[in-house]
Amino acid sequence: MFTDTRAFSGFAVDDLQKARRFYGETLGLRTETYDEMPLLNLKLAGDRDTMVYEKPDFAPATYTILNFAVDDVEAAVDRLAGKGVEMERYDGFDQDEKGIARNSQGPDIAWFTDPAGNILAVLKPV
Repeated sequence: MFTDTRAFSGFAVDDLQKARRFYGETLGLRTETYDEMPLLNLKLAGDRDTMVYEKPDFAPATYTILNFAVDDVEAAVDRLAGKGVEMERYDGFDQDEKGIARNSQGPDIAWFTDPAGNILAVLKPV
């Protein structure tokens, strides 16, 4: 039914201006805003757009909402740390001193949050 329909993802934040600065300046993503609507559009590689919107009763997601596939997780973590981004640590994952989980049963991965507390990750696809 929707095989030829362009789909896109979306998620909420508590402060759209903080999100714009984080995603645009800290992460270096191309962003797009609209004068007529309080929306932020993340222009991701592969012509994948992700809509970000402000929600008054916002609560951050308790799961990873956006994964960034990278060739070198450690280099990505180092670049993020250089911009003041801290990696998250989770029980049940064997994470190194940089916060990277290296597991033979899954990809090398590290998690961090946006200013709203939504969980993001950098990972090396297997």
